[in-house]
Amino acid sequence: MVIAASLIGCGGGSEALHREVNPWIGTGGHGHTYPGATSPFGMVQLSPDTRLEGWDGCGGYHDTDSLIYGFSHTHLQGTGVSDYGDILVMPCTQYRQGDSWRDKYKSAFRKSTERGHAGYYGVHLDDHGVLAELTTTPRVGIHRYTLDEPDTLTWIVDLEHRDELVHYSIEPRGTRMLVGHRVSQNWAEEQHVYFAMAFDHDFEWGDQLGEITRVDTLEDGSLVQEMSMVPVFVADFGVLSELNVHVGLSFCDIEGAIQNLEAEVDGFDFDRHRAACEAQWDDQLCRIAIEGGTQDERTTFYTALYHATTVPNVASDVDGRYRGTDLRVHQLEQGQGEHYSVFSLWDTYRALHPLLAWIEPNRTRDMVHTMLRMYEDGGQLPVWELAANYTGCMIGYHSVPVIVDAEQWGIEGWDAEVALEAMVQAADSMHLGLDAYAELGYIPSDHEHESVSKTLEYAFDDACIARYASAHDRPDLASRFAKRAASWKNLAHPETGFIQAKRQGAWVEGFDPREVNFNFTEANGWQYLFAPVHDVAGQRDILGGDE
Repeated sequence: MVIAASLIGCGGGSEALHREVNPWIGTGGHGHTYPGATSPFGMVQLSPDTRLEGWDGCGGYHDTDSLIYGFSHTHLQGTGVSDYGDILVMPCTQYRQGDSWRDKYKSAFRKSTERGHAGYYGVHLDDHGVLAELTTTPRVGIHRYTLDEPDTLTWIVDLEHRDELVHYSIEPRGTRMLVGHRVSQNWAEEQHVYFAMAFDHDFEWGDQLGEITRVDTLEDGSLVQEMSMVPVFVADFGVLSELNVHVGLSFCDIEGAIQNLEAEVDGFDFDRHRAACEAQWDDQLCRIAIEGGTQDERTTFYTALYHATTVPNVASDVDGRYRGTDLRVHQLEQGQGEHYSVFSLWDTYRALHPLLAWIEPNRTRDMVHTMLRMYEDGGQLPVWELAANYTGCMIGYHSVPVIVDAEQWGIEGWDAEVALEAMVQAADSMHLGLDAYAELGYIPSDHEHESVSKTLEYAFDDACIARYASAHDRPDLASRFAKRAASWKNLAHPETGFIQAKRQGAWVEGFDPREVNFNFTEANGWQYLFAPVHDVAGQRDILGGDE
């Protein structure tokens, strides 16, 4: 298989590449992906939720499951920590036996009824006799539910699913719209999601549901039950054959969700909206053309490209408002593009962001602007940012290489002085071992966990700062950070050639390059041996020179 070209938009008549994508790749094992519908870099990730907890429930779905609890509108793609799963809905024609509402409204499904590709997901809900179909625009989840035969249909909105709920609201506006919000706490300490649901049929609002929380039998044999209200709500539609639903999201407020809904969808025409989403994916995927290869290889390639262009996610409304890392709502200025969220930078700075700089220069410019706004709004560049929250997860200050690499690609338009200021602030933060790194030229293993990885990652980021400072006439900073960038050599063992941990100035004994331990971040000595990519010549010399 040969990569033939890179294209910035392919024009009309492109191949139906959306059908080359298999969204179930990564949903088994420990892949943590979701199979549902989304748009390129979309705010909405509309997908079935089959797994409520556990590490392999990070994406909300696992390929081995056989029960669907509903369809929620936000999902994470391939992460190692759970979050999202906001605004879960479920169409019901009957209820199962169960103590909780989630056990009552869930449905069995058969894998053989699932259908999907980029921009579309469908499944038959066996307990309810309903074919569920999903597609999206960037900010709107689009649902169609077709009943096997006309039946009474109840619409469930579960605001408790799945993170800890801090506060919430929901109310009808007329007989064809529900609006509300939820603020939750999990990996993102304070996540705001607002929604507006529009229906193509009238409903009767049933309000909040309750669950039995205690059952006692008194001495006289009578039964006593206690019931508590839960944040699960119901709307009744009577007898229907089909229900269409549009759900607009916003991270700012309810009015933002309504504006997003009205701006991105007009009329209940599922097939038209599905075709539009599929066309967006055709345009996205054709930016890299390939020749040859088997069908399996083409599927693998285009599914990987699909996954690579589902994140980061648009996080600003159609009117340009966004929630900043100070958790306040801000307004983008004219021409500033979109604001983004979900920056998993330790995972993405090496390969994903250079790819996006190649095939998505305009989005990359907007992402750099986003990173600098996060610095201005919240006081620091993102490390692992989620829904405007700093999660404190992972290592390095890898916004730096993303910004520097973007400029190397010829992408520009931001304030270089602010960018350099933000980079230096990150490097001089004096936390997570940076104090020892700045003083000693490495991080001792008894001072900070993952000391080898952090020393290496900081050194690479410092090399990027040195290059950026040099390009912008700051020789003082270029010299300081070029010196720091050589710090990795202080952990290069002269006999083994590996980069190893030190404690109290001495090499930690018993080093095994195959062992994954607390000196490295999700890796071992062999894998981190090749980390100093900014100093290949220095690494060559340590490993024995040209010989």
